[in-house]
Amino acid sequence: MKTGGDRYGTHRVIEPKGVLPQPARVLNNDMSEIWDNELLIDVIRLNVDSASFHQIKNKLLKQGHTDMEKAFADHVIDLTNRTGKHKNEDTGSGGMLIGVVAQIGPNFEMKEQIKVGDKIASLVSLSLTPLKVNKVKRVLLDKDQVEIEGQAILFSSGIYAKLPEDMDENLALSVLDVAGAPTQVERLVMPGDTVVIIGANGKSGILCNAIAKERAEVSGKVIGVVRNPDYIDTCKLTGCDEVIIASATDALTIEKEVRRLTNGKMADVVINVVNIEDTELPTIMACKDRGLVYFFSMATSFTKAALGAEGIGADVDMILGNGYAHDHAIISVDLLRRNPTLMKIFKERYID
Repeated sequence: MKTGGDRYGTHRVIEPKGVLPQPARVLNNDMSEIWDNELLIDVIRLNVDSASFHQIKNKLLKQGHTDMEKAFADHVIDLTNRTGKHKNEDTGSGGMLIGVVAQIGPNFEMKEQIKVGDKIASLVSLSLTPLKVNKVKRVLLDKDQVEIEGQAILFSSGIYAKLPEDMDENLALSVLDVAGAPTQVERLVMPGDTVVIIGANGKSGILCNAIAKERAEVSGKVIGVVRNPDYIDTCKLTGCDEVIIASATDALTIEKEVRRLTNGKMADVVINVVNIEDTELPTIMACKDRGLVYFFSMATSFTKAALGAEGIGADVDMILGNGYAHDHAIISVDLLRRNPTLMKIFKERYID
């Protein structure tokens, strides 16, 4: 076993030297011998973040691929062979994984007691996780997931969660992948707030609907924004009081409808959980002066958000979503357990 590794994983960085694993272009994904402060995982499934998954699919379609499952599988193997991790080279984002603990270095810093054989989910991005893919078994194109045979490394600084024994592993993977979003919403929304959620029908969206409604209470209002009228029922079942039908990129329509539904007051908090580009200004324009905007989308551009707000004279506080928050795994799994409507939707969408 190798010794002297850095807790942040810089010992695995090949190129460029001197940076942390996330911004690195290439990591060492040799799994034949681990460092004494690493955790080795036999990987079962990857959950690629939504923005990244859809960007890769669109790119492969433009390249003329017709067998999308094979093309995506080939992409996963090529990317991890070249770079040692699954970091989208266009978006910079990753995802997370589930697997079985294969080996624990004696100096690995445990956040939760685990042992060899336990099934866990990584709660750090694939964009910084050394990953060796030996075989792609299946690509689940409708779930943003990839079943593989391979191994991955968690560094001592990394976080993880033991999978709940009373929950299907794919269901747990789906909710843990976006655990940061509802946890952050729980922190941000206050009783009586008007909350707008852009992307209210997605995986993050329905969780955010539910937690926002719990926090805003009867005196508050939750407004969902979705592109398809077929999503209205799901939005209302999961916590939305009103639903706006508009593209997430349509700033003028969203601004007009939020103004109408709030009698001109606009939203106290706006949450963006979509997976497409150019939604920064629509999000900002739904917010009141000195309100709060939270971007949980990996497609968000800091430049577009900052300069866009400046350009329209919007004085709002903007937060770039952090996928990690204290106890976010526990909070999100508990939300699913206590909300039978959410549980039903997640089971329908994410259990094979």
